Amino acid sequence: MSESLRDQLLKSGLARKLRSEAPAKPARSDSPRGDRAPGRPQDRRPKSARPAEPRKRGEIDLAKAYALRDSSERAERERAQREAEQRAREKKERRQRLAALLEGKAENAKDAEIPRHFPHANKIRRVYVTAEQLPRLNGGELGVVQLAGRYLLVGRDIAQAARDIDGDALVLLCDPHNASGEDDVPSDLVW
Repeated sequence: MSESLRDQLLKSGLARKLRSEAPAKPARSDSPRGDRAPGRPQDRRPKSARPAEPRKRGEIDLAKAYALRDSSERAERERAQREAEQRAREKKERRQRLAALLEGKAENAKDAEIPRHFPHANKIRRVYVTAEQLPRLNGGELGVVQLAGRYLLVGRDIAQAARDIDGDALVLLCDPHNASGEDDVPSDLVW
């Protein structure tokens, strides 16, 4: 009769003998008081597969890493918010200074019927001028400034002051030396 696999492993020394064949070990008390009720099974908690390794110098645990990341992200969000608020304050201040500069200085006429077209914000926009204002606008004596969504005709010096306050406010100011205009729209074109 052939030997079982267990017997073959025991003979070769690759396997240990069964617990019943091993010498009995004295029972250990897991209770802090040392008293264990007879007939009660022992509390057998599985032991960790590998022993706890001591931390290396400079190594941080996962909770600290998350806390550091959260605090740095919060600081970044707060910094971005402060910068956005600062930009908004500066923009509001520029808009107020521009409104104060342009107050009462707009030369838009209510009876203006001639549209003067110009490119602005990737679109063709228009401002209505009178027959007397059109050559002045094309000659560079007048400029167009945007304030609160409206296009205002102002004198050249006011237009340049508006550009100094906010570069985006100045929409059209023709070069007096180049009478054809900087906007590539012929000055005599009426649509």
